[in-house]
This record gives sequence, structure tokens and C-alpha cells, in this order.
Amino acid sequence: MVTPAARREAVAYLRAGHAVSQRRACLVVGADRTSMRYRHLRGDDAAVRARLRALSGERRRFGYRRLHVLLDREGIRMNHKKLRRLYALERLQVRRRGGRKRAIGTRAPMTLPQSPNQRWSLDFVSDTLTDGRRLRILAVVDDFTRECLCLVADTSISGKRVARELDALIARRGKPLTVVSDNGTELTSMAILTWSQDQQVAWHYIAPGKPQQNAFVESFNGRLRDECLNETLFTSLAHARAVLAAWQRDYNEVRPHSALGGQTPASIMLPPCSPASRPLRVASGDGLRPALTQAARDGRDEGGRDRETALDRTEKHSQDRSGVTPGLYF
Repeated sequence: MVTPAARREAVAYLRAGHAVSQRRACLVVGADRTSMRYRHLRGDDAAVRARLRALSGERRRFGYRRLHVLLDREGIRMNHKKLRRLYALERLQVRRRGGRKRAIGTRAPMTLPQSPNQRWSLDFVSDTLTDGRRLRILAVVDDFTRECLCLVADTSISGKRVARELDALIARRGKPLTVVSDNGTELTSMAILTWSQDQQVAWHYIAPGKPQQNAFVESFNGRLRDECLNETLFTSLAHARAVLAAWQRDYNEVRPHSALGGQTPASIMLPPCSPASRPLRVASGDGLRPALTQAARDGRDEGGRDRETALDRTEKHSQDRSGVTPGLYF
């Protein structure tokens, strides 16, 4: 009996059951008489709590910060500390899945792109249908806008299929300056190498066993699995494609992104000239050096010896540096 509410109940019980005065009941219980006259003045938050429960039911993997952004969009303004209190009272805390990741060794800061279409990241995500068939999903992310460019679901995705999907993206959005991926067999196939050479798009492979070097798409994969794949049982391939398409639109146009200050990836508009001509800088053994320029990407001659293009000089530079680790972005 330590809370004021509990003491008020005890005083009321003594007065009703033993016919004693309020003064004597407060003396017995050890309560202050002024607390007996207190009337609750806090506003009724029933409507806000009901809406919070509804949003949490729709977005079961959203924490109170993203729910706060969604409520703010609907015109429900409140302090984030109050929202957190209501969130805790409703017991809506998101349960963690899996163990905590631990960093091993040293870390280097990741170089960030400066505009859309400077760098795309690719990766595959696996899942299964209810009948046990394997499902593979190709995810492509723009590292600057954090926009999910495509989610291609199929039982098998070859290197030629990846090249066709990239061609479709380029026709709709423009050509990227660089593409980053791991060393999967589909992405190291002759189809992808030929596509990269024909399209004159630099393709960077991360170091084996270092998924953190492809952190943007790995982070996206975590959101995709946590908010979509783990929440849905796919009965067929058509069902999976429909759910993924709806989730992709929601991710790009509705879902607030913390790295963008609560904005959506779709709100980061593409510039008139895309991709940007300012080159990225990559880390090599002796520090930072420019990556492929716009001229190198287009294969134009910049006055080199023996009509050597910037693309040729960049490739020759990476091949001649024996004993030095090739340039990495991270």
C-alpha cells in the first residue's frame, strides 16, 4: 500500500466499514488528507490509444517512433514521451527476434552516395511457400534514397533474369553509376559480366564473407523479412508476388524511414540529370581515390595515350597494383 490510489481505497474502506472520520482513517493509514481530495485532471486518451492499437495491429513490427510519425501524419499531435507511455500501457512493445549481433575487428566508415542512381545494391532473399517449394526474391535498393527499386520473386532466378530486370529498371529510372553485390553464382555469371560491359556500368563485388560491405541492401533485407516475410504465409507464387508488390509500394510511399528523418523514400525526387556526374570516392590501399567518372562510365576518350579511355585506365590501375587489396567502398 504505497501508491496514493491504494491509500485512497484503504481510507474509503475504513470510513465505510468502521464509521471513522476521514482524519482518523488518514492517520491510521499514514496518508495525507490532501491526497484524499485529489481529482484526476488528465485528459481522456481513449481515442488516441484506440488508434494506436489499430496502427500497431496493422504494423506489428513498428516501434513507437514510427507509430508516432504515422499518428502525426493523421493530425494527432503529442509529445513522444507521452506516446511512449501510452505505448507501454497498451503493452505494444515489439518482441525482439534472434540474438544480438556483435562486431568483430575494426570498422571503417561507409562512403555515402551523393545523389540518386549513383549506386544500387543487389541481394537475394530466400523463403518457402506453404507447399514447401523454395522461393527466391531479388531485391534492388538505391543507396541514396533507400528506395526499393524492385522485388522479383520466383522459384529460380538466373543471371540472365537479373540482367533483364536491370534493363527494365534502367529503362524506367536511368542508368546507375555503380552496382554493388555479393559473390553469388548468379551475380558472377558471364551473363552479368557481359551486361556490365555492354551497359558500361561499374560492378563492385564485396569481399567474401563480409555482408556488412553491402549494408544498405542487408538492412533492407532485415526489414523485408521482419515486416513482410515473417508475417505472411505464401500459398502460391502469384500470392507472394502480389504481397511483395503491395509491401514495396507501402515501403516506398507510406512507411517512414528513420535515416531520411521520417520521410518516405519516394519523397526523395530524382534530379533532372540522373545519374549525377560527381564521382564517388572509394577506399584503396593508399587512401581515397575517385571511382569511375561519367566519362569512364560512357567510355569516352579523355585524351589518354594510345586512345586509352578513362574506363581502361581505371581497370588497368586495379590490375597493375599487385599485392594491394582492390578498392572497396567501405
